[in-house]
Amino acid sequence: MSLRVTLLGTGDTTGTPTVGCECATCTAARARGIERSRFAVHVENERTDESILVDLSPDFRQQFLTRDVPLPDAAVVTHIHFDHLDGLGNAYRVFETLPVYAADEVDPATGESVAETIRRKYDYLDRVSVQGVSPLEPIEVCGLELTFVPVEHPPLRCYGLVVADPATGAKLSLSGDTSYDIPTESRDRLRDPDLFLADAIVPAALCDRHPLGGTDHDADGVPRSFGTKHMTREGALALAADLDAAVTRLVHTAHYYPVDEAFAEPLAVDGEQYRLDTTGVTRLDTATSASTTD
Repeated sequence: MSLRVTLLGTGDTTGTPTVGCECATCTAARARGIERSRFAVHVENERTDESILVDLSPDFRQQFLTRDVPLPDAAVVTHIHFDHLDGLGNAYRVFETLPVYAADEVDPATGESVAETIRRKYDYLDRVSVQGVSPLEPIEVCGLELTFVPVEHPPLRCYGLVVADPATGAKLSLSGDTSYDIPTESRDRLRDPDLFLADAIVPAALCDRHPLGGTDHDADGVPRSFGTKHMTREGALALAADLDAAVTRLVHTAHYYPVDEAFAEPLAVDGEQYRLDTTGVTRLDTATSASTTD
């Protein structure tokens, strides 16, 4: 038995193609039938026949109509930006019960924790129960070990996530929305994943478009962060190398990628599916599913 990971949404806050945009990348995405909807990841524990949804995309309905995955038994929210949370409204008439797990530490920017914000904003959803979780403290959900890890996405508190299967040793790490400047303790928890999903909003060459420019430059002067909130492609790949990730997919990508780079590896698209087990990582959504284990 294994973990089955499905990338339901791999885009940033507007997705690709973006509504009303006729740029070369959005035009090519439409022509190819490629979607990068707002971020969400489905994690199925085949051993217990239970599943977890990481973040609740505004595209929730279409994601679950399009992909052959079961509705989740539990959900995780990494932060309160709408593209990661506002799909929770779909719980109305869809779930009998849905436990939602979120960090319980107070965010100075809002005066409440992520868990408290969800309780307040969705207090009308009596089928949802919000469980506060202490960052860096593992919890068991659906037979899996989950750990929220603080990352850098100012001004709000935001978290990456580690999903580990104690039965097989399989490990999925998600950077969450973050700059390259992730705390050391969080990096240590994210380290050595079988599959790493890393925020990579734009290539470093586009940092001159951000009011703050690029930050977290490497030894060659390449910015690893776009402003202060997200990693560049180069930053995400550098982090993956530092964490010694076996397989890396770049997510939360924007339509600003030049068309000749927008669909290149290792940028993910919606619908990718992976099996994580004792043999490594196997991609399942292609006709020639080959093991990606080195």
